[in-house]
Amino acid sequence: MHGDGVYSSKPWLKHYPPNVPAEIDWRQYDSLSDLLEESFRKYASRNAAMCMDVPITFRQIEEMSSALGAWLQKQGLQRGARVAIMMPNVLPYPIAIAAILRAGYVVVNVNPLYTARELEHQLKDSGAEAIIILENFAATLEEVIEHTAVRHVVLAAMGDLLGFWKGGLVNFVVRHVRKMVPEYKLPVGNGRTVTRFNDVIAEGSRLHLNRPQLGPDDVAFLQYTGGTTGVSKGATLLHRNVVANIIQTEAWFKPVLDRIGDKQLTVVCALPLYHIFALTVCYMMGARLGMMNLLIPNPRDIPGFVKTLQKHRVNMFPAVNTLFNALANDPDFARLDFSELVVSNGGGMAVQQATAEKWLKITGCPVVEGYGLSETSPVVTSNRLDLNEFTGTIGLPFPSTEVAIRDDDGNDVPIGEPGEICIRGPQVMAGYWNRPDETAKVMTSDGFFRSGDVGIMDERGYIKIVDRKKDMILVSGFNVYPNEIEQVVNLHPGVLECAAIGVPDAKSGEAVKLFVVKKDPTLTEDDLMAYCRDNFTGYKRPKYIEFRDELPKSNVGKILRRELRSSSN
Repeated sequence: MHGDGVYSSKPWLKHYPPNVPAEIDWRQYDSLSDLLEESFRKYASRNAAMCMDVPITFRQIEEMSSALGAWLQKQGLQRGARVAIMMPNVLPYPIAIAAILRAGYVVVNVNPLYTARELEHQLKDSGAEAIIILENFAATLEEVIEHTAVRHVVLAAMGDLLGFWKGGLVNFVVRHVRKMVPEYKLPVGNGRTVTRFNDVIAEGSRLHLNRPQLGPDDVAFLQYTGGTTGVSKGATLLHRNVVANIIQTEAWFKPVLDRIGDKQLTVVCALPLYHIFALTVCYMMGARLGMMNLLIPNPRDIPGFVKTLQKHRVNMFPAVNTLFNALANDPDFARLDFSELVVSNGGGMAVQQATAEKWLKITGCPVVEGYGLSETSPVVTSNRLDLNEFTGTIGLPFPSTEVAIRDDDGNDVPIGEPGEICIRGPQVMAGYWNRPDETAKVMTSDGFFRSGDVGIMDERGYIKIVDRKKDMILVSGFNVYPNEIEQVVNLHPGVLECAAIGVPDAKSGEAVKLFVVKKDPTLTEDDLMAYCRDNFTGYKRPKYIEFRDELPKSNVGKILRRELRSSSN
């Protein structure tokens, strides 16, 4: 692997916003625990989070995480033990993250909607010995717990969650919170315990948290990838990886956030905290800057989401394209007060130009697209926040980050040519948990992480993703990139959203198939075919168009092309 110096000269630095440094110092903290505890002291009386109109302060998170951490230590868990969290965005989540890290353990974030098979794989692969879980999902755990190393279950119920706060909350809980819970019977005995979250806090508050001396190279998170390239793997994120990305993100965002002045900032946390984007950008950077996280347990409930937003003037709104699009098409959302919204940052998937234009028209705040992966803690690049424009790119590499575009042999390709996006920086993972063979496939000899994404860098350092290698469609020897098709088709006024895949074709090897959700019910296949003839050269035009009521999506809103492919076979 070698480069020709084109990318090592970092052309992007000449196009950085004012007041953003070329390098950051991640060594100012030995661990995430140090960073969090500094914020707990500095912002003690501020609200750190709010969920369903109930707030929790930084001091309360400090006290309750100390209690939970001490309780976990009393169970005999050794330093470095893995502790899983399986919850939506509810108040115990930020407490649990802080507790696990401060006690010297490793956080294993679990999607609460996982099937039993998926949950069993993650618990076994990580070797988790304890899990903190919302009881709504305990029936899934019941199916697999006997096959895992989990010995301690901390069980939170929607009716229990607010019991930490004294006052007239009983009616609130009954009216708004309690949900139907699937029946479960978690096995106890043989060293396995099941304890209520509130009981753990009460017991732990009488114990002392032994603070281990954590260092930058201790493991903080096992962040499992979606498994789209094979079996789901745990990206091993060290304390220094996540600390670095917090400081990188802060360096990029703070000059714009400072426009709000000295008042406390509010960040919308609608993306799930088990996802690395929300974990770093909302929770971790939010703690660093003393923000309040507005926790949204179910962002798919758009009317409920909008009612929550009506009560706040939000300053920062991270989301994925599908969420921006759903909100921008809601008439009640358009009536909200956006006077203090200064950052709308998109990630996780390509932000469509049509969505970005709609969002800007409604909110007056441009969607700024960035790029990251679980393996990079996550943020690698971002567009500038000080320019009111949609670039259609993922922006410029972050401070202290190197990006090279390379061919299959590991050589740098010329500026403007497509190749694999490769990343080197302090936010890049240590490797995949217990999978040295998989790690070797993605880490180069000169320390770059091979993303699997195909991109082009221009002479300014702006990067455009043309797609994942495996999503590329080969039509009569010509490369067709689904993102390009989708970006253009989404600009059609009759289209709500769409996805493009390759399907087998006897004549051309593969052909483009387009799946479309209509915005205008009168839209026809002939209308779209004519539009595509006007916008694409011959081999890029969809051969097939299928209208659907909705497209399959992951829990963070990514359109699942692989499901569309399997349904077309």
